[in-house]
Parts: sequence; C-alpha cells; structure tokens
Amino acid sequence: HCLDPVAFPTRHSMPVPVPSRPPASTRHPLQVVYPYSYRFLLNEPDKCRERAPFLVLLVVTEPKDIEARNAIRQTWGNESAVPGVSMARLFLTGVHPHYSAPLQQLLEEESALHRDIIQQDFLDTYNNLTLKTLMGMEWVSRHCPNASYVVKADSDVFLNVGFLVRELLQPQLPPKKDFMTGYIYRNTGPLRSKAYKWYVPREVYPNDTYPPYCGGPAYVLSGDLAKKVYGVAQTLRVINMEDAFMGICLHELGVSVTDSPWGLFNIVCWDVCRTHGQGRRLGMEPCPD
Repeated sequence: HCLDPVAFPTRHSMPVPVPSRPPASTRHPLQVVYPYSYRFLLNEPDKCRERAPFLVLLVVTEPKDIEARNAIRQTWGNESAVPGVSMARLFLTGVHPHYSAPLQQLLEEESALHRDIIQQDFLDTYNNLTLKTLMGMEWVSRHCPNASYVVKADSDVFLNVGFLVRELLQPQLPPKKDFMTGYIYRNTGPLRSKAYKWYVPREVYPNDTYPPYCGGPAYVLSGDLAKKVYGVAQTLRVINMEDAFMGICLHELGVSVTDSPWGLFNIVCWDVCRTHGQGRRLGMEPCPD
C-alpha cells in the first residue's frame, strides 16, 4: 500500500535517510511499509517559523475531500477559533490510488491557496492511515518541535476546540509532558476475521491484546510526546490500526494514556444533512444508548 518514489512535482524537498525496504515476497499485504523515506509532495515547513503554536491541529483527509477541508477551515479548524490561543492547522493526505494525476493538480492548487496541506507519496488507503499519523508526527518533530500540544482528528468529526483548550489544556498553565488523552480503549485486541474492516493478521501483530490507546476519531498529545512517538515508531513493526499503534508506541515509551474529563471525547452521530450521510461530534455531549 505504498508508492515507490515517482516523479511528482514537489514544492519543498527534504533530505532524509533511506531505510531498507522489506522485500514484497516476505511481507503480508496488510503489513505497513515503515520505516521508509516517504517523500513530501506537499509540505509547509515554515508554518511554525515565526511562532511556536500552543496547539497544532492535524486533520486526516483524503485527496478528494475538498468540501470537508473548506468546512473545517471555516468552523472548528479555523486557526483564530480560540481568542488568544495560537493554533496551526494542517490536513494530512496521501496519493489517491486511482485518480492521482487529476486530483494531484487540484490538491496543489488548493495547497497554494491555503498553505495548510501536507502530503507524502504513499497510497491513500484505509490500511495506510497509520502512515498519515506518522507523517504528522514527523512534521511536528521536524518543523514545529516547540508546539505545546498536538490534536489528531478525523475530517468527519466536529471538535469543540474552545472547550478542549479551556477545560483540558489550559494555556495559563505550563504545558503537560508525556501526555496523551482521548476516548480510551482498554483490554481490547486485534480482530482476526477477514470479514472485518479492522482485520489484523497474526503476521502483522502476533499479540492477542493491545495496550491501552485513544480512539482514532480524535485525541490530543503533548508536543514533546509527538516527537517521542515519531522516534520510537522507527524501531517498531507498524500495524494497520492507527489508533492501536499509537498505544503500542506509548507502551514502548513507558508512557500511560491519561483519562480525560467525562464527555470531552464522547462521540455522538448526527445527520449532517439528509443527502450527505453521517458525521461525528466530539466534546459536546454523551453518546446515546
């Protein structure tokens, strides 16, 4: 689920070491290829040059999600949404597996307009979601190492950023260290049936249980921990379940997830509109029974 380096136009380039790539014949199809020197096709290396933001918003999107990105820019992802709090927003994406050429041109135009998209040259698929998050951790480590906190969120959530900042992160206090919180899953394990979207074979993850982890729709971690997660990920076998892999990284680092205030990361589904399916809202109210 990745691309060999190809001749995509790049706005910024960055020399990185090139790890060995495991031979395809020895890899399970769901094994994520990592570490590997995925190239930035779109990057914003100067976004934090003038200021170290209090909060970096990393929003997971697909290349085609133009309307979703615009909606987020105008609502909860607006960098001015919380008065007095410096925020930086970035959308994370890969390369569309089928329509890369036409979408790439549109994505580059959108990127030139808003300067808030980062993209590497891996295929944008469900089983490569972990690569998107690791791209975000890499970006923070390299280009925004002094950020106080980092939020990773899916594009189909509505995150109450103001409530998150006021009630949990509290800018008036010194930033927390080795901190990660969200909707916490404990005592769970990989699903072994191929019938499930979340199928993880033993060849990819042999253990029967996952360490505690924060659910993928949205979670927050301290800036120092984002850098540590990126570092330790270089030493681990990456799995295709992004949120569980973050828990594996924390376990390897000896860091525990932190329980969040009740209701902050609960999820409730609602109709966005009758013709556009479902969305998810976080930090607003508890899930219905």
